[in-house]
Amino acid sequence: MALGIDGLASGLDTTTLINQLMQLEARPQVLLKNKVTDSQTLVSALQQLNTRVATLGSAAEKAALPAAFNVFKATSSSTNITATAGSAASAGSMDITVDRLAQNQVSVTAAMTAWPDSPPVITVTTADGTATEITATATSLDDMVSAINASDSGITAVKVASGMNAANERQYRVQLSSETAGAAGGFTVHRGTAADTTAGTATNLLTEPGAAEVKAAQDAQVTLWAGTAAAQSVTSSSNTFTDLLPGVDVTAAKVSTDPVTITVGRDQAATTKTAKDLVDSLAGVLGYIATNSSVTTSESTGSSVARAGLFTGDSGVRGISARILSAATAPVDGRSPSEFGITLTRSGTVEFDAEKFGAALAKDPAAVQDILTQIASRVAGVAKVTSDKFDGAITLRIQGQESEVRELNTQVGEWDRRLETRRSTLERTYTNLEVQLSQLQSQGDWLTSQLANLPRMERSK
Repeated sequence: MALGIDGLASGLDTTTLINQLMQLEARPQVLLKNKVTDSQTLVSALQQLNTRVATLGSAAEKAALPAAFNVFKATSSSTNITATAGSAASAGSMDITVDRLAQNQVSVTAAMTAWPDSPPVITVTTADGTATEITATATSLDDMVSAINASDSGITAVKVASGMNAANERQYRVQLSSETAGAAGGFTVHRGTAADTTAGTATNLLTEPGAAEVKAAQDAQVTLWAGTAAAQSVTSSSNTFTDLLPGVDVTAAKVSTDPVTITVGRDQAATTKTAKDLVDSLAGVLGYIATNSSVTTSESTGSSVARAGLFTGDSGVRGISARILSAATAPVDGRSPSEFGITLTRSGTVEFDAEKFGAALAKDPAAVQDILTQIASRVAGVAKVTSDKFDGAITLRIQGQESEVRELNTQVGEWDRRLETRRSTLERTYTNLEVQLSQLQSQGDWLTSQLANLPRMERSK
């Protein structure tokens, strides 16, 4: 704690004097702190570089997969039919007609005011022969509807108003719908137990007078090569036909009598985007390194001041940039990537020429696929060696810088203790100085007073 010793005897501004001396004493610590700041800034820049390279590596690994550039797209000649190509698709086409769409069974009972049986028991039998016996708590239609909906019968029920009967009583029908589409969702409903149904003594609720089948359970059906000797029907429980062509799913929205053409071709737009994304990621990494390696100048007090980038003169980062650039632009099987739209620029980065790439892809898709796969594999390999989270070159560099920062911070802490001791020493020294000066002043004042009190000797005339 600083002592209030300013000007006690000497008249000196002792606090300011000590602070100025401490600024000189602290100069080595200031240099250490500046070095800590510089190292932390470099660590941050290296971490950003590591993230960018890791992202590049992930993109390159995906692009190196055999199917990355072997992408196909399915199209339909009708808006009522959509086609989707998967990874197993290949080029081709075929004509189909949609004979019918899949639908759930919907049936309604005859009009009634209450359930006709007591106890109110029904048996639902699905298309696969599974029988579910359902018993309602009472003969009201609401109770029967609730019991059906709470069961695992595979159907749902709703009560629908159906006018008045001859006795002027309000009537209702019970609409029953299958939960499963297609023929597999078909069902029958009998009034009676499962045993009665099996014995043939139960009444079929849906064939009684006044009951009706609104929609029959049916599978969707399309015909391939309709009107020819090779005509073939294909069914599906839904309106989507899986693998109608290898790797192609077709979904129908409407019945068609005219043939609809399904065409599968190479998806040039998707392939181009994959290549462009890879090159953009490459350019991002190389551009980041170039920006942080450049020397900039600025005007200060009438003169130019040069400022080096964080990576200027950094041979390690320069080597990383060179390896990535070589992986992206070195010839593959004697052919330059520039033939396929991956161009090395004057500034040391890469650019993507979509027009040149598209032309090459249209001319020789297999060659383009092979070239890009090899480039992506090379880039992925360099990225892994560079940014691996355990022993990547940048990772190890970051760890080394972080270790240096910890050591520097330890030295800064030691300087804090050293400077604290030095300030205490200076304060004691100047305090003692003021005490000594004060004592000397006191002695001087005493001597002055003593001299003043001495008897004066008069001279004789």
